[in-house]
Amino acid sequence: MTAPSIQPPAGDGGPAMEIHHQLRGLIVSGQLGAGERLPTVRQTAADLGVAPGTAAKAYKLLERDGLVVTRTAAGTRVSESAAVLPRVVVRRLRDLVAEAAAAGSEVDDVVNALRAIWQSSMQGAPRP
Repeated sequence: MTAPSIQPPAGDGGPAMEIHHQLRGLIVSGQLGAGERLPTVRQTAADLGVAPGTAAKAYKLLERDGLVVTRTAAGTRVSESAAVLPRVVVRRLRDLVAEAAAAGSEVDDVVNALRAIWQSSMQGAPRP
């Protein structure tokens, strides 16, 4: 599984805010699923070329927003309530993308097929 990557800070809001915004975007878009583990603060800092304190500040902002939960020895994970999609769905979607790409499928064809299958399966389902 390849997790989405974030880019080195380049915005005007300071590097911690830029990291926060990028990670927030990955979480709320469902690219990081519920329960998925974020890299350590040190790893994030090294990957982005920032001080560990800067990465730690970004993680604290995500915690403040309720998007991640940090536990000693368990690391920082996406909050179950923060992600758009459950972890199992994100995992299966990643598998689907990998298989479709390996088969040479076009993204629009896969999206259209998924939409058609979704709609046909929902026609008989009771509505909330």
